[in-house]
Formats: sequence, C-alpha cells, structure tokens
Amino acid sequence: MTILVTGATGRVGRHVVQQLVNRGAKVRVLTRDPSKGNFPAGIEVAQGDLLDIDALRAAFDGVSTLFLLNAVTGDEFTQAIITLNIAREAGVERVVYLSVIHADRFVNVPHFAVKSGAERMLAQMGFSATILRPTYFIDNELMIKDVILDHGVYPMPIGNKGVAMVDARDIAEVAAIELIRREQARDKLPLETINLVGPDTLTGPEVAAIWSDVLGRPIVYGGDDPSGFEQNMASFMPKWTAYEMRLMAERYVSDGMIPEAGDVERLTQILGRPLHSYRAFAAGIALES
Repeated sequence: MTILVTGATGRVGRHVVQQLVNRGAKVRVLTRDPSKGNFPAGIEVAQGDLLDIDALRAAFDGVSTLFLLNAVTGDEFTQAIITLNIAREAGVERVVYLSVIHADRFVNVPHFAVKSGAERMLAQMGFSATILRPTYFIDNELMIKDVILDHGVYPMPIGNKGVAMVDARDIAEVAAIELIRREQARDKLPLETINLVGPDTLTGPEVAAIWSDVLGRPIVYGGDDPSGFEQNMASFMPKWTAYEMRLMAERYVSDGMIPEAGDVERLTQILGRPLHSYRAFAAGIALES
C-alpha cells in the first residue's frame, strides 16, 4: 500500500519523503506545483491542495497511511479537518499528524489552537494516529541569520524560561519511523503523542552565547520584547502572520518550550542516535559565513 505525504516540499516534508524512500516505502505526495518538488525517483505525484476535494479524493485512492502536515495559513483548520474527513471517507485510519508542543495550552496562538482542534478530531473519531508535537524549529533561525552575522544581535525573543529547539531532520526521521510502524502494523494501534524536542533547553542569552562562541565575536541577545519582533516580521510577511508570531513569542517568554521528563531519552531511543544540537547548527552557519 501507499503512504500519502502532504507538505512534501517544505523543510520537514522533503526530509520525510526521503526518509520513507530510504526505508523502501511506496510514497505519494500531494503538491500544488509538481515542478517545484525535485522528488526522488519512484515517487508518485498527485497535483492539488488540501481544499481541492476532487484532487484529495484522487490522491487518497489506494492509500493506507497519511502524513498530515499543513502550513500556517488563515484556513489551516479547514484544510486539516477536510483532509481528515476525506481520509476517513477513503477508509484511511492510519495517520501521523504534525502538531506543535503545548498545542492544548497555548490556545491564544492561532496555529496552536488549530492543531489542538485537529488533535481532538483524531482522538474523537478513532483514528490510529501518532501526534507529533515539535518545539520551535532550529531551521527557523535561517530567517534571522543575517541579523546575527551582520548586526551582532540574536533577535528572536525566546526569553529566559528555555526553548528546546528541534532540528527538522529529527522531526522527519521520527515521522518516517512512525509512518512505517503504523503502515506495517497488523492491528489498529492506539493513539500516541510524541514530543519532538532538541537535546538542550536554551534561553535567549544562552543562544547568544553559543553564537558568540562559534563566531569568535560578541553576539548580544536582543531582549524579550515581542513588539519589535512583530514589526520586523511584518516587513516581509503578512501582518496577521507577524502578529501570530508575536503571540507565539510571548508564550516563549512567559512559559518557554520545555521538554517533559524523558522526552530526550525517548527520542534518542527511537532514532538510535543523538539528537541534532543547536550548537552544531550554529557552527555550520559560522563555517559558511
């Protein structure tokens, strides 16, 4: 049978596709523009999006397991609920869903609330699902690397509670492992939730110190005020998105994104290797600069 991957051209999705191919899975991707995919050989490509009912129905033909990743958009919740309904209509019960850590707590942040709603649907409609709850992506730092390198400031207001940033490659590999596990299971597996975290829980000043170390020059933390961050984000993204990013940053400052006991050990056991660290990411950027 076939695993359907949505969000397959993004930072996580493209790694999920490759991990599945590496494991010998039969993969189909759903994408608006197949020309942008650059997918591995042998991948089936279905054209369409998560609001295109006809395309969705066609994409689910012959599918046994779904990887659901939908982008942060104004209609994200509609996309998720429609996709899960079409999956149920097609007889697909095995799902790996990319949610977010603290989805049930950070309910004032729109895309957290959306994902919490999708999680409830998975539970209440009896899907055989793994809910993956990642923290802040290390890869998001690529958006601000020029500020760090050119101005000597780490501008992301992540606060002093700590954020255990996670690498997209770790997210994708755990997703592929869970997809294969559910795909190959003889019986219906129970719903399970996995927090996806990095190996280190870092504060804003600690992240700035890592950059200072790897670059060999002082990098300062820009502080905990999310209002300036919102203004900067609004210069290159829609204002509603920038505001949502501000709301998320406010929760970093007030609550942090802190792993639960045993999260790091659990992921290390699943992957059979150490997690990618923030320091390794920063060191790689330093070598390129």
